Amino acid sequence: MRTHDDRPGGAGGYPDDRSYGAHAQQPGAGAQGARSTQSLGSSKYDYYDDEDGYSDAEATSLVDPRGRDDEAYYDDLGRTRKPFGWSGSTDLGLLILRLALGGLFLVHGAQKLFGVLGGPGPDGFAQALAKMGFEQSAVLSLVTGGTELGAGALLVLGLFTPLAAAGVVGVMANAIFLKLGAGFFNSSGGFEFEATLLVLGLGLMFTGPGRVALDYGRVWFRRPLAFGFISLIIAAGAAAAVLLVFHRP
Repeated sequence: MRTHDDRPGGAGGYPDDRSYGAHAQQPGAGAQGARSTQSLGSSKYDYYDDEDGYSDAEATSLVDPRGRDDEAYYDDLGRTRKPFGWSGSTDLGLLILRLALGGLFLVHGAQKLFGVLGGPGPDGFAQALAKMGFEQSAVLSLVTGGTELGAGALLVLGLFTPLAAAGVVGVMANAIFLKLGAGFFNSSGGFEFEATLLVLGLGLMFTGPGRVALDYGRVWFRRPLAFGFISLIIAAGAAAAVLLVFHRP
């Protein structure tokens, strides 16, 4: 005696798939019907692609079965990690730092080269260098003043920033060397102020100028670490050369 089947599809199918039920009730189901149902279930209702190289256990595992590192595993899954990116606050902070340090060196360079803003001018600065034990003080006065003026202008513009920072670091390294005997603190004539400027120059040397700069997009902007070390070597070499060639012990 047949019983009434009130399920959707009228043939024992699942409520959300009538074709599956109809297939299950085809005449001569038996073993062949079971195989057909099994085949249909493995093809239509298999949520994992057997051709991807993973078994079902591996596909549901949280551990990478191929032993790759996290980055390669995430790349294989089509996921991307968000890289570090500049922010507006970082750009603003670097711009303030550049303008302050660059403006200060612009003023000091102008004082030494042109005698403006109460500066000694090239002759007065040359005399001061001679008292500190430097030979060829007239030439060295122009070189120092030009380095400070040029480094300051480049920092303000954000142009050739690693090289400009190298100029700051080189000049301040020599100034610190000359004041080593006076101690650290500025109140006792020490090198506190010069050390502060040197550290600021070092920071810009390795961070770069930020995006609000003429350097934006250039190769040394995109690779600040490599060009920072190159600039540091230039600064150290220039400072050592000035002391060895022009300074009398």
